Amino acid sequence: MDVMRKVSARHSFTVLFHEKPFAGVNGSGKHNNWSLATNTGVNLLSPGKTPMKNLQFLTFFINTIKAVYKHEELIRATIASASNDHRLGANEAPPAIISVFIGSQLTNVLDELEKVTDGKLSPQEKTDLKLNVVGKIPEVILDNTDRNRTSPFAFTGNKFELRAVGSTANCANPMTVLNAIVADQLIEFKQEVDSLIKDKKLKKDEAIFNVLREYIKDSKKIRFEGDGYGDAWEKEAKKRGLSNNKTTPTALKAKVSKQTLELFERLNIMSKVESEARYEIEVEEYAMRIQIEGRLLGDIARNHVIPTAIKYQNTLIENVQGLKEIYGKDFKKIAKEQMNIIESISEHIEKINAGITDMTDARKKANNEKNAEKTAAAYCDNVKPFFDIIRYHCDKLELLVDDEIWPLTKYRELLFTR
Repeated sequence: MDVMRKVSARHSFTVLFHEKPFAGVNGSGKHNNWSLATNTGVNLLSPGKTPMKNLQFLTFFINTIKAVYKHEELIRATIASASNDHRLGANEAPPAIISVFIGSQLTNVLDELEKVTDGKLSPQEKTDLKLNVVGKIPEVILDNTDRNRTSPFAFTGNKFELRAVGSTANCANPMTVLNAIVADQLIEFKQEVDSLIKDKKLKKDEAIFNVLREYIKDSKKIRFEGDGYGDAWEKEAKKRGLSNNKTTPTALKAKVSKQTLELFERLNIMSKVESEARYEIEVEEYAMRIQIEGRLLGDIARNHVIPTAIKYQNTLIENVQGLKEIYGKDFKKIAKEQMNIIESISEHIEKINAGITDMTDARKKANNEKNAEKTAAAYCDNVKPFFDIIRYHCDKLELLVDDEIWPLTKYRELLFTR
């Protein structure tokens, strides 16, 4: 991002990094590649060539999935922004529902591991497990685990990818949260394994397998291999109890939930006061961004779009008056299309003006809210909906008004003009 800013400045450009600057045209975001390594450089999420190496892999692999399942709302909160809301689920980005994609082979591995009987493993079970499950993991290759581009959190061979981060975002926020939730999960895992070894007298491998099996069962709802864009997934995710926070004000609430506050305090990352302060800054930033966009939209519509439409409308009126002078009472038949365009322009101008007036009133009410959270919610629910209404009628005028006098750059000019 720093390089792009410097290069653009040298060429008198500004890089916006907006996730979805143009409706109907693919936006942009980031894929955050994440893995865990030892201090000697061993990747803990890389499948090994021996059963014991793969037990290590399974441990960190399954714990990561469990951590994501437990804190999926918090992960969604880390990618929330006014501009990224436009991109999520927009056919080039994952949806607002957080799910984990691991591919068919690893799904089969976890399904087999889930079937292992409770308690101590018999010698036969231990042998079967190592041969049939753990021993097969090296066959997994990256190409077999990276097929689903609609997944927000996917395993890709020896790492996970968080694919929903916005192009304007600083990656530190989601990466800090991912590190925190996995660290917390590994602490819990260690405690559970130690408890089984001490209380149930299980051997280390057996204790690990027993805990991992329960984690697989617990976190199964977060795993999804299908199309993340479809309505069917929204319905299925709701049945599974997964969150679907489509707007930033809704998503950000997870940052000050009891679970999140306790997580950050437990790991000495942030105090409650620090977490709440950051939350307030983010909701305030959201409201200010929507406010600025609303003001800008009103300015463009009233000072550029409407005057140009009226100018073209006057040209058409002059044309109709000329036809009336020539053809007399028969002019309506000859000037029918021009008169239809004149009426259409008036209708769109009326809708734009009414939309801007209503949007301004909603903005004033939002500004009178007592706290930042309510202000952000008001901007999201009551101000932002007018953007689409105003935009729709501006786009219609763009198609009606003479191209020679239209003051703004059109899509085809942005995409194809050299």
